[in-house]
Amino acid sequence: MAGFDEVESCAAALERGAAGSPTWREADPAVFRHHLCLPPDRVEEACALAAQDGYAAAVAASPAAEPVVALPGEVAVVLQRVQRLDPLHCAQERSRMAGLAQRHDGRLVGWDALQPPAGD
Repeated sequence: MAGFDEVESCAAALERGAAGSPTWREADPAVFRHHLCLPPDRVEEACALAAQDGYAAAVAASPAAEPVVALPGEVAVVLQRVQRLDPLHCAQERSRMAGLAQRHDGRLVGWDALQPPAGD
């Protein structure tokens, strides 16, 4: 499940996931990951702010289906946490992460969410 098209709504991305295989399960928790590109000297501060909301950081981790390309002078950063994901909360967190990236002279590239297969 992923949203790397800034014009696609979270609701549409989650609907796509629910119709796909493996099936997205809204009622189950997921690892919700936001992919940002930030200047190296702003990463620590941005990660510290995100940690206040339960996010953990990983540097230069990107999903196989949608590689995150950091431009010169940027570092690819993933901020992630476990939560249940519905369209409203997905949109709220995507907006929050876009603002965080902008305030730190960076950009939000997209998001993805990971769940184990049903029954695991």
